[in-house]
Amino acid sequence: MRINNEKVRIVIASPHLRHDALVESLRNKLGVEILRVRERESLEFLNLTKFTPRYIFFPHWSWLIPEEIYQNFECVIFHMTDLPYGRGGSPLQNLIVRGHKETKLSALGCVKALDAGPIYMKRPLSLSGTAEEVLLRAAKVTEEMIKCIILEQPIPVEQTGEPTEFRRRLPKDGDLAGLTELEKLYDFIRMLDADGYPSAFIENHDFRFEFSDATLNAEDIVAEVKITRRIS
Repeated sequence: MRINNEKVRIVIASPHLRHDALVESLRNKLGVEILRVRERESLEFLNLTKFTPRYIFFPHWSWLIPEEIYQNFECVIFHMTDLPYGRGGSPLQNLIVRGHKETKLSALGCVKALDAGPIYMKRPLSLSGTAEEVLLRAAKVTEEMIKCIILEQPIPVEQTGEPTEFRRRLPKDGDLAGLTELEKLYDFIRMLDADGYPSAFIENHDFRFEFSDATLNAEDIVAEVKITRRIS
C-alpha cells in the first residue's frame, strides 16, 4: 500500500500473541509493511527512525512510551473506555467491577499525561464473557480501527468532559473474600480469566484456591479450581 507514492510502514507494539492475527491480516489486506515490537526494550528510537513508520499503534501496551518517541512519531494508543471516563490502569477490570456491560474502545494520540491525548475515533465494545474473550473481541475491533486510520488519516480531536481516573488493580485485588453475591463473584473470576492475568482467588491458612472458566447459573457458579499450598 502507498500513500503519496510512498510505501506505508507501521509499527504494532504489543507483547501479546492475540495480536499476531491482527498483524497478519493488516499485511494481507492492506499490503503495509509492519514492524512488530513485543518488548519494552525493543521500542527503541534509533530503530524506529531507520524504519520511518507512518504510525506506531499500541493495541495493548502496559509500559510508558518514551517522550522522544511520541514527540517524533504519530503514536496511537487503544484504551478500553469512553475517554475521558476511565483514564488509567486496568480498564477492563475497573469497568466490570463497576457494573458496566458495554464500553467504547478509544483510539487516542499519545501525550505526557496518561490517556489524555486527542481522540481519533471510538467504537462500541461488549464486556461479556471472560477477559480473554473480551480482549480477543477488542483485537478485532482494533484491526478495523487501524485500517480506518491508515486509509482515512483522521485528525484527532481533543477530549472533552470531566476526566474520571482508574487505579491500576494489583494481584491482591482479585481476592474473593468478602463478596456475598453470585454475580459479583462470577464477574471477579471472568474479568481476570485471560492469559497473563493473575486469577481470582481465595485463601485459607494452608491453601490458595484460584478460579477460571466460570459459568453463572441461577443458583450456583461452576468453575475450574487450581489449589496450591501457601508458602509461609
